[in-house]
Amino acid sequence: MMADKPPIMSVTESATCQVKALLEARGKPSAGIRIGVSTKGCSGLSYAIEYADEKGEFDEVVHKDGVNIFIDPKAIMFIFGTEMDYKEEKLKSGFTFTNPNESGRCGCGESFFV
Repeated sequence: MMADKPPIMSVTESATCQVKALLEARGKPSAGIRIGVSTKGCSGLSYAIEYADEKGEFDEVVHKDGVNIFIDPKAIMFIFGTEMDYKEEKLKSGFTFTNPNESGRCGCGESFFV
């Protein structure tokens, strides 16, 4: 019997609650959200989050507390082992990603490289 493979990324309870709230506020049925990586910023790569109406053919799926988080297949090698969180601070709030594959980040924190 094969052991379950580890999830591509982990998702905190705070992030799961925020994703649920966003999906409920969207106003139309959604399959979940999709996490990807795009070329952007001074370090080269940036996380991208969008609503997903359906699972893509090659998406990996992280299920957490009734929420589906789809991982774009082109992003898997960049985010394997990442933890997705949601933080609310006095002057800003948003999703954060703790990625063990990052070699560095730009000064503004908008992009990263592996």
